[in-house]
Amino acid sequence: MKENNDFSVAFLVDNTPKEAFDAINNVRGWWSEEIEGDTDQPSAEFKYHYQDLHRCTIKITEFVPGKKVVWHVVDNYFDFVQDKAEWIGTDVVFEIAKRDGQTEVHFTHVGLVPAYACYDLCSNAWGTYITHSLRDLMTTGKGQPNPIEKIVGQARQMRDQDYTTSFTVDQSPDDVFAAVNNPGGWWSEEIEGRTDKLGAEFEFHAKDLHHSTQRVMALVPGKKVVWHVLDSQINFVKDKTEWKGTDIVFDITGKGGKTELCFTHVGLARAFECYGDCSDAWGFLIKHSLFDLITKGKGEPNRKGQAAETQPSVAQ
Repeated sequence: MKENNDFSVAFLVDNTPKEAFDAINNVRGWWSEEIEGDTDQPSAEFKYHYQDLHRCTIKITEFVPGKKVVWHVVDNYFDFVQDKAEWIGTDVVFEIAKRDGQTEVHFTHVGLVPAYACYDLCSNAWGTYITHSLRDLMTTGKGQPNPIEKIVGQARQMRDQDYTTSFTVDQSPDDVFAAVNNPGGWWSEEIEGRTDKLGAEFEFHAKDLHHSTQRVMALVPGKKVVWHVLDSQINFVKDKTEWKGTDIVFDITGKGGKTELCFTHVGLARAFECYGDCSDAWGFLIKHSLFDLITKGKGEPNRKGQAAETQPSVAQ
């Protein structure tokens, strides 16, 4: 990988530079059979799509026979990350050169950097398509175009997976329900508004890092609590409204004389930029602070006037 962190990969083949160039431009032979448009003409545009997960429009901006091909991503849509336009404005570069009697193909997706939510998935996909499918097309005459099922599955998981965690305690369902409805005792002492009345709204804030407004949507004694996030301002990510429209759900179930609490933040998916920080924060708040409030009578909420930076995670 280059120092600028653009995704890059290379391989060597016995083919001539012309044969490598021709294979690259046979995009249907190694990427997808559903490519629409010309892929082997200077200034041509073509479209790639796969179901509802990914589609993009690409323009060929450099076309030097036997040496170089550059695609510019004119438009892009991802269904599995928060910023659905992440590829727009990036360049996909194929450089071809003779190396010690062989031909080297050097691939770089300029602008596809680790800061992108799609980086891991996209770099894994490009790695497979370039070093396996494209290389096989050159060396055996047959690539493996169309979606990589493993990657597709990971994309769907990124899109659909909500953050969830759970624990079991000796206390009764009513005790757990009462503790959940006391977020000042386990989340933050600076909660403002009622949290124990159906339809009530309350606010959470942590200095200038995070502010959100929740409405109590379900309140079933000893069984269930649901908060709907009406508004959210998360100042440490690009999309500051990532939580808006999500639901924070507490399911309480009595099991064999014990009580299980299952916490789910519905809509907090791995595609979110804040997922790592927010899931870490919820993990501490639920499995430690709320657990301690239920089992010991004292949680570890954010204290009044305490800097958010001193807490286990920024979501506090």
